Amino acid sequence: MEYILHLSKDKRFRKLIGQHEPFNLKKRTDIPHYLVASIMSQQLSTRVADTLHKRFLNLYEGRTPLPEEILATSLETLRSIGLSNAKTRYVHNVARFAIEEGLDHQQLDKMENEAVIAYLTRIKGVGRWTAEMMLMFALGREDVFAVDDLGIQNAMIGLYKLDREDKRSFREELLRISQKWSPWRTYACLHLWHWKDNTPVAKEPPPATAKSAARLKKPAADPAKSAPARKPKKTTAVPRKAAPARKQKKPAAAPKKTRPASRKPAAARKKSASRKK
Repeated sequence: MEYILHLSKDKRFRKLIGQHEPFNLKKRTDIPHYLVASIMSQQLSTRVADTLHKRFLNLYEGRTPLPEEILATSLETLRSIGLSNAKTRYVHNVARFAIEEGLDHQQLDKMENEAVIAYLTRIKGVGRWTAEMMLMFALGREDVFAVDDLGIQNAMIGLYKLDREDKRSFREELLRISQKWSPWRTYACLHLWHWKDNTPVAKEPPPATAKSAARLKKPAADPAKSAPARKPKKTTAVPRKAAPARKQKKPAAAPKKTRPASRKPAAARKKSASRKK
């Protein structure tokens, strides 16, 4: 593919190219549903996000709902499937924006990347990162660079030995390096994400396509290639001081023997008493 030849010009990036098969971007038409699913699955694991998305679709008999249907669903009902208060409002915000302003894929296809980002971030709950993911995985834009994505940043730190201590300089360096990949920066992001096993992947409905729900699952480790066990660290045992010997308690004194009471019959005791008198 053309993008592979272009990205291979970067010597450091070249080693990533052969680690994965070429990527293909696909376009989607269900933009409102994509944004809703993205919001619902933010900051969740893949398993939890998929479960939440299935519950959402079950509210509409398993099909992708229209924006009007989403907006007609009460906030209490949305909370009942596990959404937070904030996310329920953001989901309604997307549906309301789709109805009032429009989220038609044909309309968005005619707009430049930055214009799409500016348009979508008018929706409270949709940030720049979510808009960039939609450009990549819903509109199929090939030259998008998600500079604020933590996975991208970590991969580039490892690949180019960057220092993130000065945030402004670090961001500028990321953008400078990414310019070499243009006009195929989306594919560069895909290879960087796959290198660190945390790629956002666009799924077809009904599964959700979102920030954390779309992370790649790590492949099972090959036991034959597992890393050798580490040698245990040598430790020098420090002997403990012996506890002082306890003084033995003296045995308790045996109780004094008492003479048993006289068992003489009463008549004999009277006689002896009269003699004493």
